[in-house]
Amino acid sequence: MPQNSESSTVDISQKEQREIVEIYSKLRELEAKLIGPDGKTEILPNNLYSFLLQLLADLRAGHSVTILQSRHEVTTVEASKILGMSRQFLIQLLEKGEMPFHMVGTHRRMYVRDVLAYKSRRDTSRRKTLDDLAKREFAKGGYGKVPDDFHSGK
Repeated sequence: MPQNSESSTVDISQKEQREIVEIYSKLRELEAKLIGPDGKTEILPNNLYSFLLQLLADLRAGHSVTILQSRHEVTTVEASKILGMSRQFLIQLLEKGEMPFHMVGTHRRMYVRDVLAYKSRRDTSRRKTLDDLAKREFAKGGYGKVPDDFHSGK
């Protein structure tokens, strides 16, 4: 039978298969531990351990990290800073129904999860628009060319 270049099979003996299952079982039984400077040890659930590993990887890569509760509320001023827009423009978006909010007395409040979801949708849309523009310019042959009027200000 011809081998597919994308996936190939490797014959593993029954003994090797048992050893793999045994090692995997042992790995699954291991517990991650957090050990404090005083020697106190805390067992970490696997999902928390995975989260901490990802958090450390992001920090090592120089990414900023913010941890917020999903039900954390933000004011219109805080949300506008997160989104990089004016408070007035944000209020227009809220009134158009583009992002959920609720009232606390006479003040609008949003959950941070909704603000970040809007930001993600907006950023994805912007990237798609820029990609489409670049593809159109490349298809026309104009991508990377310097316009003729660029040098006219001698």
